[in-house]
This record gives sequence, C-alpha cells and structure tokens, in this order.
Amino acid sequence: MSDLSPALPPDPTLARERDLDALAGLLPFDARERLAVLLTDEDAATLKHLARSGMGANTLRALASDLSYLEAWCLAATSHPLPWPATEALALKFVAHHLWDPAERESDPRHGMPGAVEDDLRARGLLRVAGPHAVSTVRRRLAHWSTLHRFRGVEGPFKAPRLRTALSLAVRANRRPRARKSQRAVTAAVIEKLLTTCLYEHRLVDMRDRALLLVAFASGGRRRAEVAGLRVEDLMHDAPVPRDPADPDSPTVPKLTIRLGRTKTTTAEDDARVVVIGRVATALLDWLALAKIESGAVFRRIDRWGRLGSVGLDPQSVNAILKARCARVGLDPALFSAHGLRSGFMTEAGRQGVPLPEAMQLSQHRSVQQAARYYNEAEIDKGKAVRLIG
Repeated sequence: MSDLSPALPPDPTLARERDLDALAGLLPFDARERLAVLLTDEDAATLKHLARSGMGANTLRALASDLSYLEAWCLAATSHPLPWPATEALALKFVAHHLWDPAERESDPRHGMPGAVEDDLRARGLLRVAGPHAVSTVRRRLAHWSTLHRFRGVEGPFKAPRLRTALSLAVRANRRPRARKSQRAVTAAVIEKLLTTCLYEHRLVDMRDRALLLVAFASGGRRRAEVAGLRVEDLMHDAPVPRDPADPDSPTVPKLTIRLGRTKTTTAEDDARVVVIGRVATALLDWLALAKIESGAVFRRIDRWGRLGSVGLDPQSVNAILKARCARVGLDPALFSAHGLRSGFMTEAGRQGVPLPEAMQLSQHRSVQQAARYYNEAEIDKGKAVRLIG
C-alpha cells in the first residue's frame, strides 16, 4: 500500500544553507550554518547577488557577518526581524546600544545596551566585548546596513540629520580607545627573527613560509587576502637590476613585478603593481621551483605529512603562519597579526628615512594621513619635542 502521507514542507533554514553553500569560497565553512539561522531568504539572495556583481571576498565576508549581527541584535532588542527599510528610531537605538559612556552607566543602569539584549547576543556567540563597542565597528556596521538598503532598492535613514548628530555625540562620549589590528608592528628585525625558523631548504613548509613572510613584508606590507590570493599568473619576470642603484656596475639581483589585481583600495582595472628584488625575489622563485608550481595559487596548503595541496591558502592561514613562527622564536603570538606586516613595513620605512611617497608606491595606501601616522610614530622619539624638559 502506497504511503499517501503529505510531504513535509521544506526546511527554510536548510534552503538558506544551500544558498550560502553557493558562496562556499567566500564565507567560512563554520559560519554558514550560523548565518543560515540568522539570515532571512532575502538576506541570502542579496549576498548571492553581491557575489555575482563582483564584490570583493573580504568585503562580502564582513558584510555577511555584520548582517547576521544586525538581524540577531534587532530580534533581541525589538522581538521582530530586521525591517527593510529600517526606521530612524531603530538606527538611533542601535547607536545607543553600542556607543555609550561607562561612567554614565554606573549611575544609570538603563544607559547603553540592556542586559537581556547583551545576554542574548553573548549566547549566540556574537558579542565578545565588555562595555561599549569600538567606534570603527559601529561605523562599519552602519555603512554595511546602508549598503544593503541600496541593493534592496529601499531608502534607509542613514543620512538623517538626527542620526548623524547622535552618532557624533556618542563618539565623543565613548571612551574606548581605538584598538590596533596588530598590537606590535612586524618590522624588519621581527622578520629576521621569524626567518631563523625557516632554515631547511628541502622542507616545503619552511620554504613556503620564508617566501610568504618576505614577500608580504617587502612588497609593501600586503594584506593577508592579497598574499593568499597571489597567483603565478600575477608574477612578471623582469631583467635583473643593480643591487646599488647609485652604482650601475654593482652586482645585479633578480626582480619580479607582482600584479595585485583587485585589493581593498584598488580595482582590477587599476592594474596596481608592486616590485620585489634581491633575496625576496630569490626566495619566491626558490619556493616555486622546489614545489614545482607553474600555475595557479603561489602559496598553498601543506598537510601534516608535508604533502603540497593544489588549493591556495585562505587569508586566516596567513595570520596563523605568522603567529606560529612568532611562537617558535619566543614572541607572544597574541601581540602580532598579519596586519602587523603592513604597519611594520611603513614603520620600518619611516625609521630608515624612505620618503613617504616612495613607501606609499609599494604599500598602495590611499590616505597620506594614515600612512604618515606610522612615520610619525617611528620618528617621534628622535625629535626635540620629546626632550623639551631634558
């Protein structure tokens, strides 16, 4: 006898998981199940559209993470899903819950994020900070919220004068200092220490990490996604150049030009390029020769048995490699991250008197103010201003 029981309705969460699986190359695997629970069907469709439109992988990951946080926060704070469009009152509530004055909260427990909302977000693993959020995090989430409104074709409240005023006042009241992405800069001295752990020329992992660290630093302090995304097809072999540019008769060293493609500050059409020479170029060429890599990803996964994979590293692996090498030389991994390569390059350039425009040609910083900050920090202890009172 045939089973005539009605078919079960499809699980919308599983359907969203399948939609998010289509973004498997962009979203971390362990996050997709959580995102499928928090995001709506419309959210998942929007993310797929953004991926198809060519949004950068890092930007899409950050946007998906912020969208899931906004959905969870709204549900905890209002007992309703995130509305589209959002109201001005909801955006103001978001600012009030995330940027607040700890001193005011001591006298008024209602100030800031309510305890029930905080507990809900912590239970979901979405809230880790104690106290007000970083201003940069709140601004980024508001910007992503605004971006999602535009892609959905609805008008958001993010240009409202009252919201801008409230945000400005909240920023002034917020006393949390801006956290650095890497507490310590990975300067040339740190790089030299890390390289002492990459001594075995026959070991794939040592040769890979040696080339990765040197290229990531010397090419301008490349972002971890740029290092992970580097491909053999992006490398151009140029004629050797003099070791000392002031002496044309000095010994020559190898030179490689690297096409960066799309980065955080450039598009593929910009055709941004950087150059590495000398032992950096040699280390990269030696790695490719030892690993017999002729096309595809430059830096690839190596399993515990030393077998080379065909898949390139992900950005998180670049960070993990740096931290592992720090631990091996006795440096605290918690103080260093991949972003320290970027700040370290600019700090080192400042210390060695490299002109700022020249350093920015390699780092590809768009903001002179941001790039100059590293120079100022590197030089401040050498000036007269800090010695006014002896």
